[in-house]
Amino acid sequence: MNEDDEVVRLTAWVRGRVQGVGFRWWVRSRALELGLAGSATNLGDGRVEVVAEGPRGDCRRLLEILDGDVPGGVPGRPGAVTGVVDRWGPPRGEAHGFRER
Repeated sequence: MNEDDEVVRLTAWVRGRVQGVGFRWWVRSRALELGLAGSATNLGDGRVEVVAEGPRGDCRRLLEILDGDVPGGVPGRPGAVTGVVDRWGPPRGEAHGFRER
């Protein structure tokens, strides 16, 4: 099996101006385009927590999109991301679809 095909769980905490601007809806759309399951949740400290499960390569692509590390930037991304912290782990299999919370 190719490393990019291994199913993983990505948790990313996104900081910046990411609440009240449609960011969670935008993340949900990108995650569904990549075939990922999980959620995007507003946190009390102003960050958004993104949890995604699926193939490592697709999760890595979502992280690149969240962080803006994409050639030419991220057209249409609402708000302003100032940083992303990520953690990788084994999938829990509890997510179905992708929800905004």
